[in-house]
Amino acid sequence: MALSAADLPALYTLLVNSMTQDESVRKPAEAALSQSENRPGFCSCLMEVITAKDLVSQVDIRLMASVYFKNSINRYWRKRRDSSGISSEEKQHLKQKLLSHLREENNQIAQMLAVLISKIARFDYPREWPELFSFLAQQLQSADVLTSHRIFMILFRTLKELSTKRLTADQRTFAEISSHLFEFCWRLWQSDIQTILHGFSTISQSYGSSAVEQHHDDLYLTCERWLFCLKIICQLVISGFQSDAKCIQEIRPVKEVSPVLLNAAQSFLPYYTSFQSRHPKFWDFIKKACTKLMKVLVAIQQRHPYSFGDTCVLQPVLNFCLNKITDPEPDVLSFAQFVIKCMVMVKSVLECKEYKPSLTGRVMDENSVTLEQMKKNNSNAVAGVLTSLLPKERIVLLCNVLIRRYFVLNSSDLEEWYENSEAFHHEQDMVQWTEKLRPCAEALYIVLFENHSQLLAPIVVSILQEAMNGCPTSVTEITPGLLLKDAAYGAAAYVYYELSNYLSFKDWFDGALSLELSNDHPTMRIIHRKVALILGQWVSEIKNDTKRPVYCALIRLLQDKDLSVRLAACRSLCLHVEDASFSEKDFSDLLPVCWVSCFNLVKEVQEFDSKVWEESSGESLLQIQLLIALRNFVVALGYQSPSCYAMLLPILQKGIDINGPDELNLLEDSMLLWEATISHAPTMVPQLLAYFPCLVEILERNFDQLQVAVDITEGYIILGGREFLSMHASSVARLLDLIVGNVNDRGLLSTLPVIDILIQCFPTEVPPLISSTLQKLVVICLCGGDNKDPSKTAVKASSAAILARIWVMNTNYLVQLTSESSLSSLLQQTGVAIEDNILLCLVDIWLDKVDNVSSHQKKTFGLALSIILTLRLPQVLDKLDQILSVCTSVILGGTDDLSEEVSSGDTMSSSRIHGEDSLPSKELRRRQIKLSDPINQLPLENSVRENLQTCSALHGESFNSAMARMHPAAFAQLKQALKML
Repeated sequence: MALSAADLPALYTLLVNSMTQDESVRKPAEAALSQSENRPGFCSCLMEVITAKDLVSQVDIRLMASVYFKNSINRYWRKRRDSSGISSEEKQHLKQKLLSHLREENNQIAQMLAVLISKIARFDYPREWPELFSFLAQQLQSADVLTSHRIFMILFRTLKELSTKRLTADQRTFAEISSHLFEFCWRLWQSDIQTILHGFSTISQSYGSSAVEQHHDDLYLTCERWLFCLKIICQLVISGFQSDAKCIQEIRPVKEVSPVLLNAAQSFLPYYTSFQSRHPKFWDFIKKACTKLMKVLVAIQQRHPYSFGDTCVLQPVLNFCLNKITDPEPDVLSFAQFVIKCMVMVKSVLECKEYKPSLTGRVMDENSVTLEQMKKNNSNAVAGVLTSLLPKERIVLLCNVLIRRYFVLNSSDLEEWYENSEAFHHEQDMVQWTEKLRPCAEALYIVLFENHSQLLAPIVVSILQEAMNGCPTSVTEITPGLLLKDAAYGAAAYVYYELSNYLSFKDWFDGALSLELSNDHPTMRIIHRKVALILGQWVSEIKNDTKRPVYCALIRLLQDKDLSVRLAACRSLCLHVEDASFSEKDFSDLLPVCWVSCFNLVKEVQEFDSKVWEESSGESLLQIQLLIALRNFVVALGYQSPSCYAMLLPILQKGIDINGPDELNLLEDSMLLWEATISHAPTMVPQLLAYFPCLVEILERNFDQLQVAVDITEGYIILGGREFLSMHASSVARLLDLIVGNVNDRGLLSTLPVIDILIQCFPTEVPPLISSTLQKLVVICLCGGDNKDPSKTAVKASSAAILARIWVMNTNYLVQLTSESSLSSLLQQTGVAIEDNILLCLVDIWLDKVDNVSSHQKKTFGLALSIILTLRLPQVLDKLDQILSVCTSVILGGTDDLSEEVSSGDTMSSSRIHGEDSLPSKELRRRQIKLSDPINQLPLENSVRENLQTCSALHGESFNSAMARMHPAAFAQLKQALKML
């Protein structure tokens, strides 16, 4: 029964009650609201509450109504199999109502209204709401400051929402929006900045004038509108054009916008200090504006490197950033976040692969310039610009400034260290590098050194020698010399891979580092922490007779009084144990003291989960230490790990026996050892093969060790292959049936990839074996409610991908599974009402969830949907447009995903130390299995083309009619995808 205006008082009361602290009142109200969600008129009533003039002051009630409205959009706006959704008439009414309420005075409500419009636009634009942007643009013509501010808030939210749609047709739509909106937004942005700068000039000259201050609110709204406009311009330039690194076409707005953005930052900076105490609201805006301007410039450079590389853009931007780093004004130096953004920009330019000069010759025949040749020409041109911008003198200056200014600990750092040494360690060494000035400077230094190692290596060695000469190992006070030595040690630690050609580690260790460890004065913890870092970073350069002294030094540092030093030593010790040339014989007698020290560290730090060691017997604690040591040795031995099986396997068998006396104390570490053993085993041995049923017994007790159990199961599948399946088929089925349906979404997300790889390896044998588990996956797919929670959406999408794989690789089995009466009974028991063929319901899920999966899974969906075309079912023609749209987007889209464009330079990992030879055997086998996946071998365009022909033969004229209903643009894109032009 539909809700109407007569229900408004009751709905208002429910909203009020849903916010009370009294659970006896709140729970029934929440339940009643939940039951009303899918009733016609519910959203219309909520809209009346949100916009009611007599409720203007009751912001909390209006916000609650907005939340329910947003949830209803997510769940019911798109017509679903399990719901009739919101009617077309009500949708139209709601859209008109939203657009008639643009001048909302409360900022929180205005933000929610913008979110509501953006959510609807994601579903309806452009087909069902083509007038949205033209209407907003029209309203801007006569809008006051507040209304225009709200409209730009809506535009920003809506564009942000639309920019996340990844299908090819959606990206083309966004490009069209960009072409229409850019000029208007850009003109307004330029006009607003003149207004803002004029207002700031007036404020700074007329401090305390009431006549000026009364205009502050309007000026601040203009500032916020300008900021929204800036974000919109960024979205239009970034998402409205294909990356010029791919299309090799000049993106005109980049050259138009970037220099002006830089000028804006330069114009705002002088107000940073003057507004700090007098106008905190505008000072906060200055901070946001300046950092956002630099962030936008970085985003543009990373998206469109060639257009940004033009002299008129790259030259002024890079010059500005380098000057702010090397010679900042005092007020800029105190503006750490802005300096960070300048460093990020320089780093992004230095590591940009498109700016690396090509070593090939010049293109001679300009009439036949290929795409690759155009890239090389562009790269060489930008490389020339960079060479002129970064002469040797400037590179050396930048290196010196980074080390001598930004690496040096200041009084604030030392105070933080003294107050909480553990927090200081995490802040300096483990924080995201773009968040803090010193880690950012270190990241920039590493890239600078990588680009100019031959020039800078002697410079760094010179700084290191200067610092060591200026600060003896016997120092007991914090002096500038000590702090410079700390900075120089850090600089030497980070670039070991090149510096080793100019500096002998053995001489350095024997002549200075080992001596500094003998100075136990509390001040020396500054140097001790860097020595610990050096011993870990230089691991590949520590040879033969130096290994043992270094291991002993790290053990000593692991017993230091300062927690930050001990944490640094612990991490470096891990790097040594993981190193391919780790010397077990030099370390074996150090194990007891090493692991006692490690366990003492675990007990002391706050970041780790606390463990009640007092409850463990002394014998059990020793056994736990042995298990951890064994695990590290297995990892260190890698392919040679079977050499320790005689000792290891009996210990492992005892540890995973849930009936043993020490089961509770040993199980967690025993399972970690089990996982490491399986992962690094070159072949499966009978003893390991026999242990698998223990895993089922462990999980039948509880799911505390679920993640490692899943990893072990995957290892058995990959390592044991057909022998494992034939021996333990029933245990595998029991294990998966135990997990699926009994663990939370996080547990399911870790388990589903294992089911997928199992089916990939054994597409014929496995599906009938795990039919009970697969039925549960069907139920997961067909249950509603996943829009409330991203993790549930991920579970449903991954489950659907597994079923799609079966449909592609074992079609007959999925037909049989979906027609079984036991599945229908299970669906009824879980409250899922099915009116259509279950297989057709799965088709709806494949269509609905294609945006929620990886590119590989998208192809699986595409193949599955193409096979659906061969069914002799009239309903297939009803879905033909959607099926072909998805298949077309998958074929043309490839792996063009923004999430895959993140630069690997943003992470400083040990990957450059360890090659593929050091990968666990399990990981290598997993890669081989993925490469041999039949899904990779099947061309989707061929499958669609052939199955379309089958569909045409099956349905005749009805098929022709269905194809005729396709949008001409979609049909043209289909022909392009199938190479039928």
